[in-house]
Amino acid sequence: MDPLTRFQELVNGPEATVPLDEAAMLIAAQGHPPVDVAAELGRLDELATRCREPTAVRVMELLFTEEGLRGDVDTYGDPRNSFLPDVLDRRLGIPITLSVLAMEVGRRVGLQLQGIGMPGHFLVRDDEPGGGPMFFDPFAGGTLLDEAGCAARFRAAVGSGYAWDRSFLAPVGAHQILARMLANLRQHYLAAADAASLGWVIRWRQAIPGADPDELAAVAGTLARQARFAEAATLLEAGGRNAEAARYRGRLN
Repeated sequence: MDPLTRFQELVNGPEATVPLDEAAMLIAAQGHPPVDVAAELGRLDELATRCREPTAVRVMELLFTEEGLRGDVDTYGDPRNSFLPDVLDRRLGIPITLSVLAMEVGRRVGLQLQGIGMPGHFLVRDDEPGGGPMFFDPFAGGTLLDEAGCAARFRAAVGSGYAWDRSFLAPVGAHQILARMLANLRQHYLAAADAASLGWVIRWRQAIPGADPDELAAVAGTLARQARFAEAATLLEAGGRNAEAARYRGRLN
């Protein structure tokens, strides 16, 4: 089964049962092959066997102290930061991929760590029985945060012109996490003028329930407004929209 077919099968089941680890590995299998998905999942299994205590604090210590995983502050936009096998190999990642690793290692030891899709900076949340929520920043070494700390991360990421809202700390599901991972790749390939890669990323985003059906046309329109007509045409052709692509090809003559 090719990666996209398997990905579609996973994300079109009940969202609560989507295996986030496998779906994320499939993104890497498409974007940066070759990837042995089963073997990569086994690496997460092996990490979990070394988690001596089933606590969020211990998961963070394992990954970000003992294993040395850290945020890539120098080459943040590198697409390898969006592919979990590369994150494990390089020990570098961005907030969302480092968070997914923490969530999935945590799941293997019986924890229900949740992703927090805060604008500009992804976090991990742990709701302990009988206690309030704890927030962790995997990009900063798994640092434990309170709400004020989360708000500070938000302002650092998006600037002072945006208001803080406590709703930013609500958990998000697998669909939103996967869509956001792909959105990071979309931004990279758009900036890199890589229309072929941009095409597969948008096709994969379209596979996720609730996706914007006009995203392909919207991105092509963005390229056209920048006079990047060849890229717009290539993108539309990759999405099977050849009539629209032909119009952009005509602008090149």
